This record gives sequence, C-alpha cells and structure tokens, in this order.
Amino acid sequence: MIRRGKVIPFPKRPPPAEPAAPALVKVRRCRDQSEALVVRALLDGHGIPAVMRGQLVQSVHPFSVGDAGAVTLFVAAADADRALSLLAQA
Repeated sequence: MIRRGKVIPFPKRPPPAEPAAPALVKVRRCRDQSEALVVRALLDGHGIPAVMRGQLVQSVHPFSVGDAGAVTLFVAAADADRALSLLAQA
C-alpha cells in the first residue's frame, strides 16, 4: 500500500493556557444607541473602558420601537464600583 500523506503526531503536552478574559458587569441599560454612546463617552473620559451590547444592529435597523433598540453597557468587574458611582453622580 502506498502512503499518500504525512502522518502528523498528536502533541505531547497541551498548549499553554491563555489568560482568562476579565469578567464583565452590567452597569446601565440605555433606551437607544445614541444614549449608550453618550454614557460610554462619559465612562471612557474617566478611564473606564465599556462594552456596548444590543439585540438590534443599528446600522441595519436605524429605527426601533420600545425596547427593541435597547443597548446594555458592561465594564470590567474591577471598574464596576467606580462606574456605578460616576453614573449615579451624572
């Protein structure tokens, strides 16, 4: 029988583990993307990076009704207390 391919052996040890992503905490739910962008800019201005998440893609559906266009803002767990106190002041 003619061997047609190269046999690749399994690795002997597992690859090094990647560092875990920081846990995210929900800090605010906004009615629409424009409000979420303002809140995110406020947080970014104070050195707190934020992630926006929504169910509706604003570039495809620019108009929404009710809670369909709601956007939730998340920050790292280490920054959550500072972000919540900053949002309470604003």
